[in-house]
Amino acid sequence: MNTGALGHDTGVSQAEAWLARLMSPECEPDERAAFEDWLAQSPGNIAAYLQAERIHALAAALASDDLLRAATHAARRAPSPAASPWRPWLPVAAAAALVAAVATAYLWPRPVEQAVVKQFATARGQPREFTLVDGTVLRLDTGTDVVTRFDGRQRLVELQRGRAQFVVAADPARPFLVTAGAGTVRDIGTTFQVSRINGRVNVGLLEGRVDVSVGSGSAVRRSELAPGEQLTIDGNGAIGARQPLDLVAAHAWPQGDLVFRQRRLDELLAEMNRYSPVRIRLQDPALGALEVSGVFHAGDQEALAAALERGWSLQARHQDAGGQGADEIVLSRQAQ
Repeated sequence: MNTGALGHDTGVSQAEAWLARLMSPECEPDERAAFEDWLAQSPGNIAAYLQAERIHALAAALASDDLLRAATHAARRAPSPAASPWRPWLPVAAAAALVAAVATAYLWPRPVEQAVVKQFATARGQPREFTLVDGTVLRLDTGTDVVTRFDGRQRLVELQRGRAQFVVAADPARPFLVTAGAGTVRDIGTTFQVSRINGRVNVGLLEGRVDVSVGSGSAVRRSELAPGEQLTIDGNGAIGARQPLDLVAAHAWPQGDLVFRQRRLDELLAEMNRYSPVRIRLQDPALGALEVSGVFHAGDQEALAAALERGWSLQARHQDAGGQGADEIVLSRQAQ
């Protein structure tokens, strides 16, 4: 199929050409892959293809419609125009009116089904799990905001901040799209995670396939992830190279645990502080270069401070906030 020629046509005619090609017995696997790439370019392409499928289904239905068949049969048996100058046209006119009425119902611009918009949010230290109306399981990390917009054509999720895991329910008629910053993630039946923290977007794939894209039209840039891969989109919208995903860490945070492998101490504290009102800070910023490995329960600052005292020769000092309990834990080097 000449997909290059399709690039200069409208979305509707592109959809019609793809439908015809996919129905052909000569359609090859690489053409189906190219078709999925075309779908992922924009929600408009998806809508155009679904419309083309509806029109094709309508044509097939009309071909077997009893009323149309009866009208056609009556027209064939009707007297010649010489015997009756007008009656033969009545069945044909009825059939034409029926075709026009049904076709108008499908082809005339129909009002778009109003989207159902919902917002989900979690506070500091309070990750939660939700089941969306389509059966998709949404797991939100601490301090995460998400807006969902579901209608008859697509399921759209906007990750405004934080981190989320999606176990997507199958719905071939409605693609599942997640936007975060400049990036769009198109699900192809998967379990995946998206984070949007400090202006950077990260997408990690646990199962299935996802297509990650930035931009639109001829300027679109995309990358498809395989299970166990991740990529990052920076604040300028540049897609980074695919990298291995730490599957142990990816499976751990939805269960409330954080896994660190040779991470800087200041990075570890920044992550742990997201889960608790009790802040841990370093008295000497130079301590931030210490490398730490371990599994820590998110928000359990006391256990983390104790582990750092035992394994990294640090000393933890609690500072109270006017008798209201521990406000922060200050880490310093142990006295020699």
